[in-house]
Parts: sequence; C-alpha cells; structure tokens
Amino acid sequence: MRAAWVDASAGIAGDMLLAALVDAGAALDAVRAAVEAVVPGEVRLERTQVTRAGMRATRIEVTPSAHDHAHRTWREVRRLIEQAPLADPVRTSALAAFARLAVAEAHVHGTSPEEVHFHEVGAWDSIADVVGVCAALHDLTVTELTAGPVALGFGRVTTAHGELPVPAPAVAELAAEWQVFAGGEGELATPTGLALLTTLARECAPLPHLRLERTGVGAGGRDIPGRPNVTRVFLGTPVPATTADAAEAVVLETNIDDLDPRVWPGVLASLMEAGASDAWLTPILMKKGRPAHTLSVLCPPREVEPLRDAVFRLTTTLGVRERPVRKTELRRGWTLVDVLGDRLPVKVGHRGGRILQATPEFAPAAALAARLGLPVHVVLAAATAAAQRAALTTGAPTPRTLTPEPA
Repeated sequence: MRAAWVDASAGIAGDMLLAALVDAGAALDAVRAAVEAVVPGEVRLERTQVTRAGMRATRIEVTPSAHDHAHRTWREVRRLIEQAPLADPVRTSALAAFARLAVAEAHVHGTSPEEVHFHEVGAWDSIADVVGVCAALHDLTVTELTAGPVALGFGRVTTAHGELPVPAPAVAELAAEWQVFAGGEGELATPTGLALLTTLARECAPLPHLRLERTGVGAGGRDIPGRPNVTRVFLGTPVPATTADAAEAVVLETNIDDLDPRVWPGVLASLMEAGASDAWLTPILMKKGRPAHTLSVLCPPREVEPLRDAVFRLTTTLGVRERPVRKTELRRGWTLVDVLGDRLPVKVGHRGGRILQATPEFAPAAALAARLGLPVHVVLAAATAAAQRAALTTGAPTPRTLTPEPA
C-alpha cells in the first residue's frame, strides 16, 4: 500500500500537481502515453527544472501541437476518455474529476453539466492535466491520497467572462466542505487543480503517519518573490495505526486518606487545567481499614515535573510514584449539528477515514437544556439523533469539515 499527501498551502493547479507527481517519481512517458491515448497528436508535455522563490521544482509545460483546438463539452470529453485505451483506475479517476469540474462549472454558468464548455482552461490542457495526474498516481501505485488545506488567493482575475473576484466562482464551488484560506494575493488555485484534489483525495487532513520515501515539488508558471509558487507531494508507506497513534505517556499516582472529600473536584479540575491528559480518583482501603483514594494523573512526559509539583501543592500527599505507559488515541475533531433550534458540537473519533465514535459534548448540551427548561437527557437524546441524521455514525466516512478544536 502506498499513500500520498498533497501540500497545497501555496495553491494548486492541475499542471502543478502533475509536476509534483512526476518530480516524486512518476514516469513522464507513462503520463504522455495516457494523454496521447485520449487526445492523440494534440498536446506536448515537456519537463524542465526551475526555481520558485529559491526552491528547486519541476515544471511541466503543456503546449498544443495543433494550431486550432475546439472547446469541447463535458459530453465530448467523457466520450474521449471512455473510448481511450486507458488502465481502468486511470479512466475511472479521470471521469470522476472531470464530472466534478463539469458540475461546478454548470452551476456557476447556469447550464447543464452535459453542455458545459471547458473553454476557460481549454479542453486540451485540462485533459492533459486531469488524465496526466490520474496516470501519474497509477504509475506511482498510490492507493490512498489525502491533502491539507488549500490556499485560494484573493484579489481579482481576468477571465473570458471579464474581471472576476478571487477565488473565482468555479473554484469557490469546488472548495465547498474543504478547508481553505487566502494564502496570498492573486489566483492560487485553479478549477482543474481543485477538482482533482477534492475528487481524488479521501479527506482534508494533516500529513499522515508515513514511512516517507520521497517528495515531489511542482512549480506554477509564476515566480513570486518571497513565496514559493509550488505544490508539494509526500509519498510513502502508511505506518500501521497501532504504531502511528501510540504515544509515550506517564501516570503519576498517590494514595491519600486525609484530604477533605469536598476538595477533590477542584483538585481534578486544577490538574486538567495544568496540562494533564486525564485525572481521576479510585476508592481504596488502606492500612488499619482507613478509606482513601488513589489519585491518578495521565500526562505527556514533558508535563511530569509541573504536574508533580501541582499534586504536592493541591493535596496532602507526602510522595508521588510514576510509571511510563503507552497511550493510543483515536484522531478526533468536532462538528456542529442542529438541535432544538440551536447548534451543538459533536466530538468525532476516527481512524483510517472511518468514524468510530460520535458523541455530543455534554457541557453545551447542559447549557441548552437550562435555557430551554428541559432535562439534560432530552437534549442529549436530540443531539444524538441529529448526529445520526448527519451521518455521524460508526463506520461512516470521516467528514472533511471536522475542526481540530471544539466547535
């Protein structure tokens, strides 16, 4: 299994992604053969080495072989791809990316996807980019693609329809449910690049755990001072989740039999605020039959010293014992659901692109219950039902719109 992650933090275009994949090791001859199979004799692909703001990068220049190119509709492009002698994964991926692009362009121009003309980018170079990227991924045997947030740019751009705001309407349509930011002035993401990314990438996520094999750097046409105009690809073998998600941690423990029980809630809260991953009490029976509690504090190794000091400061203990442990966590994020006329956060635990846990957050639910004069369990039940309606269920695909902090 081979995975790739796309860094589009400086923007993305179809030719930039293609260049990054070639720079990462995809055979340019395989890419050329796939493009030639779809539009024979129409396009040339040439590789050059360039620098962008001092960074070395590969540039793939897509140029026409003929003087006159018709602006093809999605129906015509689909027929060319379906009839071309392509590997099945290349054909399937290319059709999916073009279909997404056609739907977005149709929505922007108020027409049907079948009749959309790919005139803004030109059918020949959009075919080269889309088919080329799909062929490059196939050549690299990439089985899983993810990507980070995308820089879209800001300002205005001149198109065949006149001057438009950045991001252009088609780009904004294609970016729906993806994490985006401005990133710099000008058009940093093109419709073709974004259609490829949002179609082929499984999710918008940070760089995954990989045994990194190589990286690829693909250049855009402009050299922008102070900001490398590049798209990067990281290629490698996924590290098993049992290894990747495990982290070193430390448990601090102490037995206490002489602390006023009313103090414990504040002790636990203070330890959490001081950096503990978790803190809890376990009732025990000590010598001479004295009832007591074991205080346990789970924390990263870097937090041991301040939390040990906090335990001595907040309790009556005379000693703290420590033991190293390994902790395995699900990745987590938050999203909002509509509940009883309000919006409540749901915490989602996920692994491998699938949801394993989805739980409404208690404190916001309790606050809403208080405002509405309802029992908390009624609001929690409504939030759970809303989460299920939003497909936040065990085994469902991880949403692309999760935020890393509580919503």
